[in-house]
Amino acid sequence: MRSKIGVVVMTYGSATTAEHVGAYFKHIYKNPSPELIRDFEHRYRLVGSSPLIAITKRQAAALQKLLGEKYVVRAGMRHSKPFIGEAVAACKRAGATELRGIILSPQFSSFIMAGYKKDFAGAAQVQGFKKSSVAGPWPAEEHFIALLAKRIKEKLAKLGKDTPVIFTTHSLPRRVVEKDPSYLKQLSKTISAVQKKLPAINWYSGYQSAGHTPEDWLKPDLVDILKKLQGETKSALIVPIQFLADHLEILYDLDVAAREQCEESGISYHRIELPNTDPLLIRSLASLARE
Repeated sequence: MRSKIGVVVMTYGSATTAEHVGAYFKHIYKNPSPELIRDFEHRYRLVGSSPLIAITKRQAAALQKLLGEKYVVRAGMRHSKPFIGEAVAACKRAGATELRGIILSPQFSSFIMAGYKKDFAGAAQVQGFKKSSVAGPWPAEEHFIALLAKRIKEKLAKLGKDTPVIFTTHSLPRRVVEKDPSYLKQLSKTISAVQKKLPAINWYSGYQSAGHTPEDWLKPDLVDILKKLQGETKSALIVPIQFLADHLEILYDLDVAAREQCEESGISYHRIELPNTDPLLIRSLASLARE
């Protein structure tokens, strides 16, 4: 069998429906509270289901098609099937002799993402790979930035060029960022790269999806920005720059919760479509795989 390069695209994983929430959280936490489980079961019932796993598999299939037969591409999740270890084993069975991992987040904190690297490295060792590596953050990869700029430009053409653009990213505990400030620098790189393509946009930057803990999380929250814009604009365009596929933090945190907050502030809610399997995203992933 001709040797190949294995590529594992990795994301957090997800429950698919409300019925899967309990098992999913037990994989993440030792003792998830019943209140937390009930809360997320309610969120899943509101949105119906999370397509994250299905989309990630389609992203892997599209990347496989673009890279060609020299590569074998599989999708792996940290906290739901198919797990990272299963994806690594599948690459081995398909004839891969070298292994590369890509975390499906253009910006990430090394503290938060260390679990991916640990799972990936452990699985690579078990499968006997002598050469394996995980790509670093890619906040300003050219195809990714082109995709964001394209989506924003298309929306503003309909909403009006003065519509506020709110860049959102996943919030983190402040203690994490104090240990590793590179996360904030990566976010700034993404926004700056988009600004160069769209210099006239009226933009804000904030955080979403803060965790359920009492510690201090990054600010401003999206809620704070919407309150600030109350009375100043009739509509707002939300642009998630860290998420690459539709899932609960988009379908609920934005399309349900943020929409309600917009309505309470008298603002019409809009957001760009997520990259999902857009050819520009797949070209981004291909450039990382080839490197």
